[in-house]
Amino acid sequence: MSSKVALIGAGAMGGAIGARLAETGNRLTVFDLDKDKVAALTAKGATAATSAAAAAAVSDFVVLSLNSPKIIHAAVFGPEGVAAGARAGTLIIDMSSIDPDATKALAAEAAEKGLRWVDSPLSGGAPKALIGQLTLMAGGSERDVADAHQVLRHVASNYTHMGPVGAGQTTKLINQVLCALNFLAVAEATQLALDAGVDAAKIPQALKGGRADSAILQEYMPRYVSKDYRRTGRIDNMVKDLNGAQDLARRTNTAMPLTAVCAEIHRMLTASGLGGEDQAALMEFFKGPNKEIAG
Repeated sequence: MSSKVALIGAGAMGGAIGARLAETGNRLTVFDLDKDKVAALTAKGATAATSAAAAAAVSDFVVLSLNSPKIIHAAVFGPEGVAAGARAGTLIIDMSSIDPDATKALAAEAAEKGLRWVDSPLSGGAPKALIGQLTLMAGGSERDVADAHQVLRHVASNYTHMGPVGAGQTTKLINQVLCALNFLAVAEATQLALDAGVDAAKIPQALKGGRADSAILQEYMPRYVSKDYRRTGRIDNMVKDLNGAQDLARRTNTAMPLTAVCAEIHRMLTASGLGGEDQAALMEFFKGPNKEIAG
């Protein structure tokens, strides 16, 4: 069953989501300030809109893939924004990763205008979106989360209702803490293997199925070894998410010492000009001449 969907934001992640929605037969209308990104989706069967309002006016669902609460607010409530064109009852599905409190405020403002809101941040990145295997964590009413699945089933293989609006974003912050720590641990272990003269490229296979195994180990240790920095995410985006997790930890009085160290390393790399690089560039933190092994 196809749906009429507006996509607002066609960057790396939004573009992959849009490509998958178009490929699976949905009637996709897309708006982004970058015309080249819009053109990439119209080539796959989407229709270009002149504004977010115009896209929303012809759609039953509006998917957002944007970078910050400020940008989302402008896209939804600004001049020619979603709210200016959407019909009452339109369901907004925010797949961005932002602060849970900001999400609650956005959803409340949308409700005042007769619009529904589900926060459904993701894990898996663009590669998983393209094959419909994202992991999604959703926040919203039971009805709205169920309705959103009509669209999200095309891009996700794992979709979990976590609670009311904001619960999806909170779960995403927890996801990002686990991912960031794993990225860093695998990078550190890779450097130890290289310095110790072990064939690090063999480690993922050697540890497969054991307690140390993970998707990040299997995907990223080979990339760390070969210095494959092709971008599927950004270090500075992880800084944003770790900042959000630390803000939440302060509000809940939760001790997160490992996250603090991990966040500082990400900030150091961003300050050194690597913020736009993939997580694979974490190896730059550990690079240097091999040291003599103490015997």
